[in-house]
Formats: sequence, C-alpha cells, structure tokens
Amino acid sequence: MLTVHHLNNSRSQRVLWLLEELGVPYGIRRYQRDPKTLLAPAELRAVHPLGKSPVIEDDGHVMAESGAIIEYLVDRYDTGRLAPLRGLPERWRFTYWLHYAEGSAMPPLLLKLVASRIATAPMPFFAKPFARKIADKLQSSFVDPQLALHLSYVDNALAATGWFVGDAFSAADIQMSFPLEAAMARSGMNDRLPHIAAFVERVRQRPAYRRALERGGPYTLLG
Repeated sequence: MLTVHHLNNSRSQRVLWLLEELGVPYGIRRYQRDPKTLLAPAELRAVHPLGKSPVIEDDGHVMAESGAIIEYLVDRYDTGRLAPLRGLPERWRFTYWLHYAEGSAMPPLLLKLVASRIATAPMPFFAKPFARKIADKLQSSFVDPQLALHLSYVDNALAATGWFVGDAFSAADIQMSFPLEAAMARSGMNDRLPHIAAFVERVRQRPAYRRALERGGPYTLLG
C-alpha cells in the first residue's frame, strides 16, 4: 500500500487530499513538529535525507517534493479527471501551475513569515530595534511588493472560471491551495483578492478535502 509520511501543518496535507480525490488506498505515518523550533523531527531523515514532508513510498520507490509527487500520482492513478491529457494545450498550463506554486508563489510568503519572526524573536533588548528595523525594511521594500504582485496575478488568473486549468477542478488547484491558504492567513490583502478568497472557500467545501483533514489531523498554517 502507498504510504504518506505526513507532517502536521505541512504541505503533505495536499497529498492526502489528492489521494482522497483519486480514491487511492493509502496509509499514513505521522510526524509532529518540534513545538519550539517548528521543525520536522529527525526521524524523517531516515525516510529521505532532507528530512522534509511530504514524502511518499509506493512500490518501493521513495519520492519527495509536492509537485513531483502530484505529477507522479496523477500519471499513475488518474483517469483524466484531475489533469488534462499530455499533448493538450491545457496540460502545459497544468504543469505551469504545479511548478509556480512552489517556485514563485511560496518564496515571498516564506520571507514574510521569516521577517515577522525576526521582529518578534527573543533577543537582547539593545538588539531589538535593529532587528525590527531590518525586518520592516525587508518587508516594505521587497516582500510586500512581491507578494502584492504575485497575488494580484493569481487573483486575475482565477477570475475567468475560478479554477487554474480550464473550467474544471484539477490537481493544479490542489497544488496551488497551500500558498493561497497561506496568503489568506498572512498577506493582509484579503479584501483585495476576491477570486482567491472564493477559491479557498470553494476548495475547503470539497468532500475529499474534508476527508483528508479527518485523516491527517488538525491543520493550521504556521504563522
């Protein structure tokens, strides 16, 4: 049976969701973040050298990286319902959003999280003003403009049909869900992103999304 190495509050929730949409039987091996550092436990390194999640095992193969896992699962188990067939123009758009999610959408969100933690991290009192100034400058001069650029781009992309590929739900929407849920939690731009807000609400109502939460456990985005 396919096994998902599932870390709480992580991208592996998307993999559980995809498997629920596909109706593929799977088992879960659970891992908990360190409550202080929020890092994955060392046990994950026994599965994959980077010690990250998600990781899946299927037929003796170990695979990491959300986009690669989603492509693999779609190619192996989908019947054409969650991804356009190869060779169609829609397949290129599907592949684009799979890679955009982690390659372009997540970096400014992660930087915003890091900057906010720098500003509030424990440190000697004399260092706090300097740390906060650096964090504020990073956010105002780079992070927030980049975040606004990307989220406006994504919001416009959703305007036509509400989905990322054509007029139907696909695995690309699953991949994009994590950065967009994070954006709703961290960006402070929710009132300017009506199509993203509607997308997030819509996918959270899918039965497979809810089943994945039941199996994976409570899911609260960090930050």
